Amino acid sequence: MATFVGTQSDFVKALKELIELDYDAVEAYQAAINRLDNTTYIEKLESFKADHQRHITELSILLKKHSEDAPTGPSLAKQWLTKGKVVLANLVGDNTILSAMRSNEEDTNKAYERMQNYPDMWQDGIEILKRGLEDERRHKAWFDTI
Repeated sequence: MATFVGTQSDFVKALKELIELDYDAVEAYQAAINRLDNTTYIEKLESFKADHQRHITELSILLKKHSEDAPTGPSLAKQWLTKGKVVLANLVGDNTILSAMRSNEEDTNKAYERMQNYPDMWQDGIEILKRGLEDERRHKAWFDTI
């Protein structure tokens, strides 16, 4: 899936779509975890899933501080793209599941990179988004090693 998160002209709209993407990532990670056999991979993906859950919490709090409603779940349209890759990959095994997750992480990396460039970004969001990008880069780097 190619994500358009971070291409919106409005920072708030982009932030809300980023939260939806993180919800999608959590669901995709859970789908992958449920299908993997290798316990080392499962443990690593559990930690990455926890990072995405933390992103949701931090970004939702940020929105609420600015009197904006935060999404409460994944985007149904995107959810089937991210989770669907993992479900279909189950037909072929751990390596294919991890490959699908690598593809998802490429999308979240692009989204977090784009979020760094908003001129109207809230000051109290800079560090949160920067930490999120660092997490995404760490996730992708791990996937690139396997």
